[in-house]
Amino acid sequence: MSPIENLSLTCDSANNTFSEGDTIVGMLSFNLTKDTKVKGIFVKAKGDAHVQWSEGSGDDERSYSARKRYFKVKEHLVTEKAEGNVLSKGTHHFKFKMTIPEGNMPSSFKGAHGSIVYKLEAKISRKWRWSTTVEREINFLSKSIRHVCQIKCPQSGSVNKKLGVFSKKEVQMSASVNRDVCSPGDTLSAFAKICNSSSKSMRPKFSLQQRTVYRAGSSTNTTHNTLFKAVGDPIEPNSEITSTCQIEVPQTAIYSIDNCEILSVEYYVKVYLDISFAFDPEVVFPLHLSPRSAASEDLGSDVPCAGPSYSDFCPPAYPNCLNPGAAGPDACEYPAPDPALQVNMPSGFNDRWPTNPTPYGFVAAACESPLPPVVPYGAQQEPPSYMSLFPNNNDASGRGETEKIG
Repeated sequence: MSPIENLSLTCDSANNTFSEGDTIVGMLSFNLTKDTKVKGIFVKAKGDAHVQWSEGSGDDERSYSARKRYFKVKEHLVTEKAEGNVLSKGTHHFKFKMTIPEGNMPSSFKGAHGSIVYKLEAKISRKWRWSTTVEREINFLSKSIRHVCQIKCPQSGSVNKKLGVFSKKEVQMSASVNRDVCSPGDTLSAFAKICNSSSKSMRPKFSLQQRTVYRAGSSTNTTHNTLFKAVGDPIEPNSEITSTCQIEVPQTAIYSIDNCEILSVEYYVKVYLDISFAFDPEVVFPLHLSPRSAASEDLGSDVPCAGPSYSDFCPPAYPNCLNPGAAGPDACEYPAPDPALQVNMPSGFNDRWPTNPTPYGFVAAACESPLPPVVPYGAQQEPPSYMSLFPNNNDASGRGETEKIG
């Protein structure tokens, strides 16, 4: 029976989260039931990525694997000696301090066919005995992840699909999502404008997908996970509607990973039409999940990356549920500019901004102030006289003489 009991590792960190360049401060504790000779005691921190999967079955089964080590640091708490070190009976505490090296390292991750794990490991080695070890995983958050900043850019796209072999009827869909970067727990606003000129009925659908790619040499294994899905109301033949949706990003969603050679985690929003007996037309928007920065929390609402953009999309109301709007004569008009975006414009411009969209959605040219008349060359008059410009320089007698100051 081993005399080593209650072996444990603790870290001086409230949330057990570390990044590149951080210092890990902790303690190794254990109890000895008797005086014990140990060969050495050390603690180490390391980070490794590993992927593994199999394809086929029986004699045709093939296995794929890859491993990547990012760092390993080691500290000896009791220096190894050939003759050993005798530790007395009782409780022992050893403090340690190790610094994670700088570098571009991915965040912690665990998936179906691989993982990125960072951990502490302590080992007590004894001569002619099995070593006693203890491990503790730490949460690693890469500094290379771009944080969600104040500016979040909207995305838009469109797709057309012809239905039938001899028919020229087609379906047109224009879709948009209000940002390309978000954090777990955020809500995205998406909408789709569908013009159905065919004789088929269809439904708009919105989904948030997670795609994980595992790599081993030239082989890859891709898994997809649906994090959110919503279905809109049916679109009748020869009709046009606008469907909106609030897409909720789960709190448990992990951040995007794009700095690991053997695995990556990506997200995308898919807006598509469910059409019976036909390939579904779709528009896909890439999405990056990042930590929320303090700047975005303090500054509040999002700020668009540029001025108002006039696209083929109707202005979404973004309700809390799917709410397709009925088509109308103004359904294809461009949205009017948001008055909130005009508050920082120079004085004099706000009064010239058109209050209503003009036909075809384009903003009419702003009213121009009248310019002074241009005098033709050669028709200019003689310059004005001094007396006409400065009549008050006349003396009290009105003789117009200039007073001399001596």
